Amino acid sequence: MSSPIETFEQLALSSPLLATIVELGYEAPSPIQAATIPLLLAGHDVLGQAQTGTGKTAAFALPILEKLNLADRQPQALVLTPTRELAIQVAEAFQGYARHLPGFHVLPIYGGQSMSIQLRTLRRGVHVIVGTPGRVMDHLRRETLSLATLRTVVLDEADEMLRMGFIDDVDWILEQTPAEKQVALFSATMPEPIRRVAHRHLRDPKEVKIKTSTSTVSTVRQRYWRVSGLHKLDVLTRILEVEDVDAVLIFVRTKTETNELAERLEARGYACAALHGDMTQALREKTIEQFKGGVLDIVVATDVAARGLDVQRISHVINYDIPYDTEAYVHRIGRTARAGRTGDAILFVAPREMRMLRAIEKATRQTLEPMQPPTRAAIADRRLTQFKQQISEILAGQQDLDFFYQVIGEIEQEQEISAHDIAAALTWLAQRDRPFRLDEKAEQKELEAALPARPEREPRDSRDSRESRESREPRPDGRRERRPRESGRGAGDLDKVRYRIEVGREHGATPQNIVGAIANEAGIDSQNIGRIEIFDDYSTVDLPDGMPAEIFQHLRRVRVRQHPMNISRLDGQEPAKKRVGARTKPAAATGDDRPPVERKPAKRRTPKPADDL
Repeated sequence: MSSPIETFEQLALSSPLLATIVELGYEAPSPIQAATIPLLLAGHDVLGQAQTGTGKTAAFALPILEKLNLADRQPQALVLTPTRELAIQVAEAFQGYARHLPGFHVLPIYGGQSMSIQLRTLRRGVHVIVGTPGRVMDHLRRETLSLATLRTVVLDEADEMLRMGFIDDVDWILEQTPAEKQVALFSATMPEPIRRVAHRHLRDPKEVKIKTSTSTVSTVRQRYWRVSGLHKLDVLTRILEVEDVDAVLIFVRTKTETNELAERLEARGYACAALHGDMTQALREKTIEQFKGGVLDIVVATDVAARGLDVQRISHVINYDIPYDTEAYVHRIGRTARAGRTGDAILFVAPREMRMLRAIEKATRQTLEPMQPPTRAAIADRRLTQFKQQISEILAGQQDLDFFYQVIGEIEQEQEISAHDIAAALTWLAQRDRPFRLDEKAEQKELEAALPARPEREPRDSRDSRESRESREPRPDGRRERRPRESGRGAGDLDKVRYRIEVGREHGATPQNIVGAIANEAGIDSQNIGRIEIFDDYSTVDLPDGMPAEIFQHLRRVRVRQHPMNISRLDGQEPAKKRVGARTKPAAATGDDRPPVERKPAKRRTPKPADDL
């Protein structure tokens, strides 16, 4: 029985690669690397199962680099990835591992990048190609890429390619490769379609399965806040101010929300940007580089960034919107606690989303820790501590303070006040925009508002007796007159307007789905929702006249059966400004519905005070 592999020196790698590993600070191979690298170096096909963030890239990149013929500038290895971000990341990893291999060339090919750039690089010659299935197929059909010289093919994140509908494309690409080749397939799970691909294209593969005690790494502290009372944006900014953050990745569900939230945070003084699929590839790459380099401290992203985004300085992942499934949650929080570091994951959960929270806990086999929003007192203490630390650092540093001593002396003489009084005045000026003392009464109100609202119901007897006293008039014979029953359901008789929503039978929509979505998301009582007609690809619904614009805009983004409603009035008019027939809903349940904040130039790490929120 062979001894366990504990160092990279035991993996029979060449000295240039070992030198790179030392420079990168890697001390010992991860389990997937220790198990996979010897098999690939020996020429075996490999079927690897491991979670994201376990070191799979090095597990296949190092053996590929070890066996390359650098003198032959024809494609010798092809790595298929599900997303552009992951393709770029893998290509960068290859380039980093090959820093001591002169003449090495790797090319990422993906949609959204100029085809001419890729063609020029292909003509110059490359050793390794990392690409998404769609763009690789484009090149193969145009005959601008030949796979005849391939020696190795890697399928990375095969389960994600299956989920995104690429598995047939992958199958077709593999059919265009030489019969004699080495194939490595990596996936977090092994559903039957992936096993069928493995059976067709892998020869007697060695299976490597890395068992994990949990789906999420233990170095990530996982917490959740049950949305109530306070605005989500208010709580978010409080967290950003109080927590020890370096870089923060915030996940929302839609591309529109990334822009909206990024603009609001930027207006509050944070160095922030959005990241989503509608951005040009050049802008996306620039954003990621700025995030890595510290130009940006916060990125607000859709799940497009959940895979393939590798920024080691990310200290916090905040799920501003809860993901649609547990797997997405695991991949989201996997963006922190990279390279042996610790990280924090915070999940915002609306009351109606508690079922998903329990599903996440079951899937990860971890109980998320409930948290309370930072109080005003905590924020004030944090600001005061930071201020004291800044003063200490200035006095202990190398700054030339002679001029400022002179200014203080002049003020003392001219106004006959002490340096102590001057320091107090300067402190007041310094904290004017970020106060060290906050309104205790406002704090108490916010704490009360943050408690889940569960109004107590009156006992039936008391309600009945009150209603009977108030609604019945005495009759001449001494009995009380019963009030005539109103037709319909009370307030349901309010004037209605017909709206169109872009979900219908083909989406699986039912009247119950529509009523539930509108009642929960817009705060409109179900009794005020009128006639619903469902057609093949759309539906109509009658709602009270006078719907305010903010509720209307929110409903446009609400999903029914995973499809946005995109609600619109059939008469083409804009929604009224005065709300009629809708109950008041806590702002936190619908997100931040305050008027948009005017966008201002961002200033790094000078957040707007929480008491101004």
